[in-house]
Amino acid sequence: MRTYRLPGSGSLDDLTLATEDVPTPGPGQLLVKTRAASINRRDLLITAGRYPLPARAGVVPLSDGAGEVVGVGDAVSRFAVGDRITASYWPRWISGPLRAEVVDQLGCTVDGWLTEYALIDEAAAVLIPDHLSWAEAAALPCAGVTAWNALTRPGTLTAGQTVLVLGTGDVSLFAAQLAKAMGCRVIGTTSSAAKAERLRAVGVDDVVDYAATPEWSKEVRALTGGAGVDLVVETQGPATFGQSLRAASTYAQICLLWVVSAQPEVLTITEDDLSGSLATIRREFVGNRMELEALCRAVAAHQIRPVVDREFGFDDAIDAYRSYRDEGSFGKVVVRVA
Repeated sequence: MRTYRLPGSGSLDDLTLATEDVPTPGPGQLLVKTRAASINRRDLLITAGRYPLPARAGVVPLSDGAGEVVGVGDAVSRFAVGDRITASYWPRWISGPLRAEVVDQLGCTVDGWLTEYALIDEAAAVLIPDHLSWAEAAALPCAGVTAWNALTRPGTLTAGQTVLVLGTGDVSLFAAQLAKAMGCRVIGTTSSAAKAERLRAVGVDDVVDYAATPEWSKEVRALTGGAGVDLVVETQGPATFGQSLRAASTYAQICLLWVVSAQPEVLTITEDDLSGSLATIRREFVGNRMELEALCRAVAAHQIRPVVDREFGFDDAIDAYRSYRDEGSFGKVVVRVA
């Protein structure tokens, strides 16, 4: 089989394609023929050596992928040959709160999906919805679960409330689709007229041009009759955080999904930002396997299709990284493996 490995970090040039023997699944493992894998921002940070969790030398990259089970190890009981699966971003985090002993991540500390055959622990695997293509299924584990948890933590959101999503990144698109399925109104922001139309096509009710309206929180409040939104999925911080607070209703929640910037930034909150809100601020960092299973049930029930922007062949995986980094996207950038 062919597989990509990252011997070191600091540049995409370190990513190498090698030929290796197809592995044999051990007890509790699945041998999966990879069909598609998708790129997240964290994958760029890993190749650049800027990710908070150090990558293992020689790791197979990419946390997100999907494929077909072609072999099972002894004691496997949850899956069979022929099953279509993906796997949890945190393969050892099954349920409950995140704990130090389960902090391994696919494509970082343990081998990920950028390979023709992947070994996946049975405990990490999840069946994918039948209606999804391989490329769509490969979009679920990171951005999909992050958006799901931003919306569904206990007490977070009920039908009829209003959600604000910022920009057109993967988490924002997933959050918009899921919030609409939950019966919520969605407001989005972008500076592109073309992307505004695409946001409306995935269900966003109102779009605010943040370039034309730098104080975009005022327009968001106007759209809500002055009340503000019930939940902000804050994917653009820290620079946008003050505006998110001003757009929030009195008892809103702001789910702060930190972005690692090229240069360290200081999160600044002014008195004016805080004066009109008693909002609760919380964080999410993807989620566990049971939350991925819940997302898959919701995607299947509502026939949601993750947005895929561009696909590349396996031999062009480095071009896929560069395209994701340099060209922007509306939806996932996917590598077709087989």
